[in-house]
Amino acid sequence: MKKNLFHHLRLGLFPVVLGLTSVLMGGTINRVMIVELGISTTLVGLFFALPLLISPLRIWLGYRTDAYPLWGLRREPFIILGDLVSSLCTVGVMWAMLNMNESNRLVLLAAGFIFIVYGIGRGLSSNTFEALQADKFKGDQRPRAVAFLKVAMFLGIIGGSVLLARFLDPFSFQRLLAIVFGVAITSFVVTVISILRQEPRTSSSQSESQEARNIPFWQTFTTYVWGDSQVRLFFIFVMLTVVGTLAQDVILEPYAALVFNMSVGETTSLTAIWGAGTLVAMLSAGGWLIKRLGYERVLRYGLWLGVGIFIGLIISGIMVSKTAFLALVFFLGISTGFSAAAMLTAVIEFTTPARAGLLMGVWGLAHNFGQAFGSLFSGAVVDIVRAFEGNVLTAYGAVFAIEALLLLVALGLLSRIKMTQARILVESQRQGVRS
Repeated sequence: MKKNLFHHLRLGLFPVVLGLTSVLMGGTINRVMIVELGISTTLVGLFFALPLLISPLRIWLGYRTDAYPLWGLRREPFIILGDLVSSLCTVGVMWAMLNMNESNRLVLLAAGFIFIVYGIGRGLSSNTFEALQADKFKGDQRPRAVAFLKVAMFLGIIGGSVLLARFLDPFSFQRLLAIVFGVAITSFVVTVISILRQEPRTSSSQSESQEARNIPFWQTFTTYVWGDSQVRLFFIFVMLTVVGTLAQDVILEPYAALVFNMSVGETTSLTAIWGAGTLVAMLSAGGWLIKRLGYERVLRYGLWLGVGIFIGLIISGIMVSKTAFLALVFFLGISTGFSAAAMLTAVIEFTTPARAGLLMGVWGLAHNFGQAFGSLFSGAVVDIVRAFEGNVLTAYGAVFAIEALLLLVALGLLSRIKMTQARILVESQRQGVRS
């Protein structure tokens, strides 16, 4: 028991460094490129969109990890390799940033290439890590493991933001360069410590790899992904849920500033309030709610709560009630946590030993596409409505209303998804291939 606890805690180190590097790339480097270096926001947005736009590659990478193990292992080497690539690219981004000139096309092309390779490494490591969870945890262990590892990532995000803020004050490029090198080295070393000897050594793993290898990638994709109506429905459901839940991510702080007259410090604290609600929800969902109620019911509760919250955000703006708004942000975190924990549990439940990497790639693609589309969609709606209407509350309220509508559509779609039946179909297809 103690040995298993130690290995589980050690496994949690990887999502911690994943969260830390997310803060460094998506927060610190993003801001420095725009503010301190004066690089155009559109160009920076394009750079950071590139890792999301290559998300379809995650399905192929998942297939490769399923079918072509390294040194007899399908998960550990790929997670470590992916982290090594993304860590080196973090340093590469820093080099490109310090040498960037919008008239220097060679550096711009190099920067774009580095961001693409960063996305490949990040996708390989995170996708394979989720497949490792499917291999390692069974039954009631799964929701608890999902919640614990997601909480670990949030702790990495929160702790990373605090540490980076402290070490970068006062700011200098020399400090930032030292921090980038330090985070890259730390990420790789901690990943090795976290991942080694975590993959189950089973007698069936070689036969499962051979089974996956026997069917070419495109045939596997058309049979197990595109050819399965349940997988297609679940893909659309995940995208609707992610857009409906996270489209507010880029507009919540401006909404708070413009409607409630909140200061920069107050709007910055919204992330912590939302994060606290998310942590509470994930811990309770993984600890006992999913085990007691089932992941589908917890997912429904999270989506219904989200619908009510987005309606509440509009009403709080009409009433100009900052207290109600802050409470709603906390419960928005609760909704997000319930949905995320239950949805990832559903994905892991759907996987099979021979297809875990492939199906996790489908999940990652849906999530990344939903996140990218949500960010673009919310900003566009606000700009378009403000151009015609000019009213801030109407513009931001339109996004919240659309998000509530998308979650209602997702709820309707959820009733048509039968994950258990889909898994039985996949298993029967496997038996047919074997025979």
